[in-house]
Amino acid sequence: MSPITNNIRRIIDAKGIKQKAVASRAGYSEKTFSAMMNGRRTIKADDILKIANALSVEPNALFQAQARKEGIYAETKNAHQLG
Repeated sequence: MSPITNNIRRIIDAKGIKQKAVASRAGYSEKTFSAMMNGRRTIKADDILKIANALSVEPNALFQAQARKEGIYAETKNAHQLG
């Protein structure tokens, strides 16, 4: 898996949401989103924006090495509480 998909998975886990919900919020079918998450479809720049918006995080959060920046988790918790 790529660092981006690893970060997406970590953020999904941190927020306690399902991949299916992220797919829907980002405007993808479950099949398409699963293909992106499993490396069968390339994640492009416009996909990053859609996925970040669906996760209520900044796009840069998807690029950070192992999602180690503490702010990501604070952002996701705050966004989850607001949303």
